[in-house]
Amino acid sequence: MTARSALNRILLAISGLVLLVGGLLVLFAGLDLYRRWNLRPPAGWPLTSPADVLLTARDRTRWSGEDWWWPAVIAALVIVIALALWWLIAQLGRPHPGGLPVGGPHHLQGVELREHALRDALAEDTRHLPDVHKAQARITGTSQHPRSSIGITLTPHGVPGRTLHELSAGPLHNASRSTSADWPTEVRLHVARHKPHRAQ
Repeated sequence: MTARSALNRILLAISGLVLLVGGLLVLFAGLDLYRRWNLRPPAGWPLTSPADVLLTARDRTRWSGEDWWWPAVIAALVIVIALALWWLIAQLGRPHPGGLPVGGPHHLQGVELREHALRDALAEDTRHLPDVHKAQARITGTSQHPRSSIGITLTPHGVPGRTLHELSAGPLHNASRSTSADWPTEVRLHVARHKPHRAQ
């Protein structure tokens, strides 16, 4: 699990817990369950019966007459929306390693292989494997923990097991030997459609 996914799960768990507890407290007050079940509401909680409101009219209009109130509200909403959009965009984009050290375990100091160059070389080597019609590669993760994803379209007569073996022994082995990292790889195999042949 990456640090970003762990942080996302923690934030989602906290948000879900807060919403669940708040919703249950509102539900208990709306259904008058405190009185029916002889329960004691949380100390200071304003909603204890169906007739109660979360904010009184005085609380809602307390600061509305001040000059700073509405600019402060608008600024706070803009900040919340901006943070939400930033978080959403961060989830949509996958991290990329940028550069990977070259030279195996005893890598050359300051010499890096760019992610897009490694991606192109990996895809090109994969295309030259027998029975491979098309191939695409993608490198994600960080420079310390890179990940690769390869999409392969086989010819109609291709054998998936043999192709995976040749991929592991060829392009993936060469890429791992050229860098100082040995990363997990996800391979998606497809078979190219061929035109049906009419029997004579």
